[in-house]
Amino acid sequence: MREGETLKTYSDRYWEMFNEIDGDFDDVAINTFKVGLPTEHSLRKSLINKPITNVRQLMNWIDKYKRIRGYDVKKVMVGQGSGAEIMYLDLYKGLNLRPKDLTAYDSPLVSFDGKDFIPRGQIRLPMQVGSEVVEVDFIVVDAYSPYTAIMARPWLYALRAVSSTLHQKVKYLANGQINEIVGSQSTARQCLVAAILHQLEAESSASAERGL
Repeated sequence: MREGETLKTYSDRYWEMFNEIDGDFDDVAINTFKVGLPTEHSLRKSLINKPITNVRQLMNWIDKYKRIRGYDVKKVMVGQGSGAEIMYLDLYKGLNLRPKDLTAYDSPLVSFDGKDFIPRGQIRLPMQVGSEVVEVDFIVVDAYSPYTAIMARPWLYALRAVSSTLHQKVKYLANGQINEIVGSQSTARQCLVAAILHQLEAESSASAERGL
């Protein structure tokens, strides 16, 4: 990747060169593309442990990366007791994701208002925190939530992080230093109040329907 070159220009140039080569050289193409990225590039970091076996998979991953790159995710709940990362519809739309990006996931979940529902699907995406990039398997759901996403134990383990709900902080080790993600107490309260009010409205509506 040349100095000042964008990811789009680099990848377009690389695929143009690759398409001119005859033969099955997917392994060489994948490794060469990775090495061509700067060492600290978040895409290169996201590809280090990703089991990509052919060029089509690599191109799909790059396409997803380009669409979500630079998106600052807010109103995220860190759930230490949860075993799965959840992405809600607002974030799904904000990242310009499409149904074809999802893989099937048909295990039912329970929403904030206590209702069972089937998720839209699952998707693996790179998530950057500071200089660290980890892959996250998000379950995409179309249900009410005051949050845009819920980060759970798999993400904490991958980041080697420790979270504190009381202090609204997540601490993790990177480059030999302890780093912090500091949450907003006021935003946390707003989300909690919104969830409680929504639950009360759902219960009131259900009671009214039973009374009819």
